[in-house]
Amino acid sequence: MGLGPLSLVSISEARYKALNARKSLLEGQHPLKEKLTRLAQQKLESQNAKTFDQSRDLYLEQHKPAWDYVTYRQWKNSLNNYVTPVFGTLPVSEVDTDLVLKVIKPLWNLKTETASRVRNRIELILDYAKVHGYRTGENPAKWRGHLDNLLPKRSKIKPVQHFKALPVSDIPLFMSLLRSRPALTARALEFLILTATRTNEVLEARWSEINFDDNIWTIPATRMKARKEHRIPLSVMTMSILEKQRVLSSAVKDDLIFQGARGNKPLSSNALLNLLDRMAYQVTVHGFRSTFRDWAGEQTIHSREVIEMALAHSIKDKAEAAYARGDLLNKRRALMEDWERFCKRLDNSHPLIQALKEDA
Repeated sequence: MGLGPLSLVSISEARYKALNARKSLLEGQHPLKEKLTRLAQQKLESQNAKTFDQSRDLYLEQHKPAWDYVTYRQWKNSLNNYVTPVFGTLPVSEVDTDLVLKVIKPLWNLKTETASRVRNRIELILDYAKVHGYRTGENPAKWRGHLDNLLPKRSKIKPVQHFKALPVSDIPLFMSLLRSRPALTARALEFLILTATRTNEVLEARWSEINFDDNIWTIPATRMKARKEHRIPLSVMTMSILEKQRVLSSAVKDDLIFQGARGNKPLSSNALLNLLDRMAYQVTVHGFRSTFRDWAGEQTIHSREVIEMALAHSIKDKAEAAYARGDLLNKRRALMEDWERFCKRLDNSHPLIQALKEDA
């Protein structure tokens, strides 16, 4: 620890400072860390100083109007989970290569795609901070010509085998087993599969979005990936799930339908994954949308347009999109009713289901 330049600090003053520093160490304090913290705090108090998290929030706020709801959540969650614990509270001007690697390295071989996205997001936020005068110098999160010399290429890393989607033929059995489980998590997953929706769309669904007279669930544009309101025709089984849940809960207009244990908070997406794990199925929740797409495309006569609209996919062809003004609600209702019939081919009285229950 430096005690000051020789031209300004005498030997006696240096001895006095050194003695005080040693006393601080004996008292459990760390004079060097305290000095660095004090200097960092002084930087933060200057007019242009910002922490990384503050720069992140400014960047997200600026881009939020152009992003869909899912993109915004993915950015915020990944940065909160992986970056904030490491250097989120440090001045953005102090973020260097070592700190970036401290975030990226533990993920690189295990979650390469996640690590790559987080690295890119850090790079963009640091570029934003530089343009606004919060930091100077090269970007330590830059890949080409910098981190590519310190980390193996993504293409060289052996991909981890994932079992994402359940085969179509396994759906009736899976749904029968799922219906036999009384937990709220099972009802949420059953509702998700029957409506072919995304995880966040179900977990954050509110009673105010359900029209019980017309059996329609309307998801507002703010919660949709394509930023467009999506109406979903509800089948008999999905309405039954909602009716039973309405009896069990307060069903206040603005309340969540599938509330977690902590009051008006949504169930965790991990709760659905944990349920699949307990059922010994190595699939992802999002994979059920792929299963629905495979079933609808291969085993039904419903048109591609109806199927894609049921999945709330955006029409990429601009000419086709210009003519697709309606939402084909009635045709989609017929599709979802067919899907329900397929899902409940096996009921609880089926011998296979009974045998599995006994084994469990």
